[in-house]
Order: sequence, then structure tokens, then C-alpha cells
Amino acid sequence: MTLGNYCNRNVVCATRDATVVEAANLMRHQHVGDLIVVDQVHGQKIPIGVVTDRDIVVEVVAPGLDPKGIKLGDLLVGRLVTVAEDRSRADAVRLMAASGVRRMPVVDADGRLVGIITLDDLLPHFAAQLMELADLVGRGRQHEVETRK
Repeated sequence: MTLGNYCNRNVVCATRDATVVEAANLMRHQHVGDLIVVDQVHGQKIPIGVVTDRDIVVEVVAPGLDPKGIKLGDLLVGRLVTVAEDRSRADAVRLMAASGVRRMPVVDADGRLVGIITLDDLLPHFAAQLMELADLVGRGRQHEVETRK
């Protein structure tokens, strides 16, 4: 299954001109811990960054900055890591691990936002596969007991 079929398509977005206060209120009302910062290009959302609740605490609250005067664009650092919608969940895990990120915007071939994939989304899938592997050990032993009496 590709990420386009699996990702969360209900992405909470804001523009780079939104203030940190606006972003925090949006996160609170939408019950999320991150926002995808986007530019609107020809009516399409192009992801340019991710801002998390932790970013707000570490970069704005802890140093005592005024969140009303800080724009989301001011918090964007480094290169945004995105993943193509036609990639697999395993590809997403490899990219997350290599990039040191826990969440990634999912984009189409033209770089337009189609969704988001997070570590929290992926863990249940891989946990279920690990449980199947763990069960295999017991089933193999049981099969041997039954066939080699």
C-alpha cells in the first residue's frame, strides 16, 4: 500500500505569515501537535515547513519572546523533508530515520501537499507485523510437535 492511500489527508496548515499565537490556537482547536506551513501557489498548497508545539516552546516560550510578534516563517530552519505519495510505509520509515524526523508531509509528483505521515501513524502497522513474527516462533514449535510425534 502506498502512502497516498495510508497518510492522513486532514492536514492542519498555516501560512508562513501566521503568528505563533495563531498557530498555537489552531493546534489547540484542531487537537494536533504540529502544523504544515504552506505557500499557496496557483491555489495549491506547497509545503515549506513543519512547526510543532515543541518548536513553539523551545524557540519562543523558553527564551521569553513575544509569540504575537513571531511568524511561523521565522521558525522554519533547515530543509523540509517530504515523501512522495507513491512510496511505501517502509520507505517512509527509512527516510524518517535517515533525516531524524517524526513527521513528513506527503506530496504528489508536483510537490503539492496531499497528506501527512507520522511516526505515530506507522508504529501500529509495524507493531502488528512484529507480533505476527513473534507468533510465528510459537506456531513453528507447535507445528513441529504435531508433525514429529
